[in-house]
Amino acid sequence: MRISAKSDYALRALLHLAAHPDELVSSEQLAGSQQIPHKFLEAIMSELRQSRFVTSQRGTGGGHRLCRPANEIPLADVLRALNGPLVTVRGECPQDLDYVDRAENLQLVWVAARAALRRVLESVSLQDILDRRLPDFVQDMLDMPDAWESRVVSNTPIRRS
Repeated sequence: MRISAKSDYALRALLHLAAHPDELVSSEQLAGSQQIPHKFLEAIMSELRQSRFVTSQRGTGGGHRLCRPANEIPLADVLRALNGPLVTVRGECPQDLDYVDRAENLQLVWVAARAALRRVLESVSLQDILDRRLPDFVQDMLDMPDAWESRVVSNTPIRRS
């Protein structure tokens, strides 16, 4: 899974709104506080409004606010609204794929990967992030020794002697 700038910016904007539930927050304020390009944020806010995560009021003193409480907005819902399914393979859902011969169990891996992402992203709400209170199983994953290590495949060819 790759988290797009759009998704990252959307979640950051929603978290800012969740932290100020009784205020209308302007796009300019959101863009400035979260260091998001203003024009890009305006397009994102339009999508979030169409997906019914935020409501907006125009004019002087206008701005945006969440449509429902932050504890009722799991991260998975936002990501799906902006990008579609959490996991696709070549644009298809894992359960719809057909593999043969030695690759037939690859579908099982894709389905399991989707289940793992769902488990985390459907269990964490905007409020959980604001409260710095993640579910225990998520915290356990963060405490794994290699959780914070990047793993990058080197493009350097292997020399054989």
